[in-house]
Amino acid sequence: MARYTGPVCRLCRREATKLYLKAERCYGNKCPLEGRTQQPPGEHGQYRRKMSEYGMQLREKQKARRIYGVLERQFRRYFEYAARRKGVTGEALLQFLETRLDNVVFRLNLGSSRAEARQLVRHGHFTVNGRRVNIPSYQVRAGDVVAVRPSSRQLQRFLELAQAKVQGVPGWLDVDRPNLGGHVLRLPLREDIDVPLQEHLIVELYSR
Repeated sequence: MARYTGPVCRLCRREATKLYLKAERCYGNKCPLEGRTQQPPGEHGQYRRKMSEYGMQLREKQKARRIYGVLERQFRRYFEYAARRKGVTGEALLQFLETRLDNVVFRLNLGSSRAEARQLVRHGHFTVNGRRVNIPSYQVRAGDVVAVRPSSRQLQRFLELAQAKVQGVPGWLDVDRPNLGGHVLRLPLREDIDVPLQEHLIVELYSR
């Protein structure tokens, strides 16, 4: 499975906004965006240029890819699916990204970041409707039940999560913390998705 393996704080600096890719570090004063390294990475990062219309669209697309941990080919495929669906294309695109299994695990607070959630899914620790699924891009549907496998619930990481405080679970999910799982009540609406994206710019980029 192809994935980005470089320094993730560099990605936040490139997008000039917090992407929350390193869990607790992103909320503390160790985040590079809190200090003097707010400029973009690279030799010429200190020289700010006026952003063109294409540049703004490109940066928005890159930001979305990096938040959800999706590479270019897969992201374009999501856009093609969204373009064929009835309704607003940008909202459909975000809905596809939000209903990835790794993102649902993260939203249920069963992973401290999307990267950790993706790793836990890949290692086969989760089930969907009682069936083990180890594909992070698996699309959950309304009515699905996502839970930690019974054989994995005694692992130290999941014991810690069972005792942790539940916070920030979106309205389209219902968390079941004692059983380390959750229920997909419905598909997310745009107001349920709190990522800092202007999805219409992504649509404009791919519609060129």
